[in-house]
Amino acid sequence: MSEAMGDDQLLRYSRQIMLPELGIEGQERLGRSRALIVGAGGLGSPLALYLGAAGVEELRIADDDAVDLSNLQRQIAHCDDGIGRAKAASAAEAVNARNPEVRAVALTERLHGDALEREVASADVVVDATDNFATRFELNAACVAAQRPLVSAAVIRWALQVSTFRAGGRPCYRCLYAEGDEPQLSCSEAGILGPLPGVGGSLEAVEAIKVLSGAGEPLYGRLLVVDALHMRLRTVGVPADPSCPVCAAAGPPGG
Repeated sequence: MSEAMGDDQLLRYSRQIMLPELGIEGQERLGRSRALIVGAGGLGSPLALYLGAAGVEELRIADDDAVDLSNLQRQIAHCDDGIGRAKAASAAEAVNARNPEVRAVALTERLHGDALEREVASADVVVDATDNFATRFELNAACVAAQRPLVSAAVIRWALQVSTFRAGGRPCYRCLYAEGDEPQLSCSEAGILGPLPGVGGSLEAVEAIKVLSGAGEPLYGRLLVVDALHMRLRTVGVPADPSCPVCAAAGPPGG
């Protein structure tokens, strides 16, 4: 298997390859994988940079927003000279500056409907780095329909949550949050600690790498909750909702 990788690649990814849970085979799986990242802001910035640095073959980065000065406190893929640029294009450029071997594709239109379904169906893993529940619900429904794994995170103020939902299985994101459960305040209204989306996006990258490489145990059926103000971490179980309107027909939990 190692013959498929050149000397430069073996050196670039050497610290990952040394991990017995990943190894050459896991690295080569990453090198044949496509990830869809929806959102190129606070969560999506470190997520895209780390997945690109890890050697995922193709990153498709979707975001219809532009870089603003207020973003730079936490959205580390963007710099002052990128203000006004499309976030997806700025993030793709940052990925390629770190690892030119990665195919980073900027999708600068909001993914919705058929376009979203096509992108989800063509991905090996989908990572939700958005900041609104309407998009999260639609993204989850598309992942369930296409049987694609979904990694999701949310962050506001000092709080962070991360979970991973298995391809074609249960529970799904809709089991965790029902429509109408959405918080009423956005980050622009409630505030957010700058490093915390970096933590969340990094954890999403870890989960995506595990899903793609087959290493370890992703957060299937579990929700990681972080209270950064008091530095408290806990993991809680996420049961499948027997009446979930999205995944109840997908089969038994964990299937």
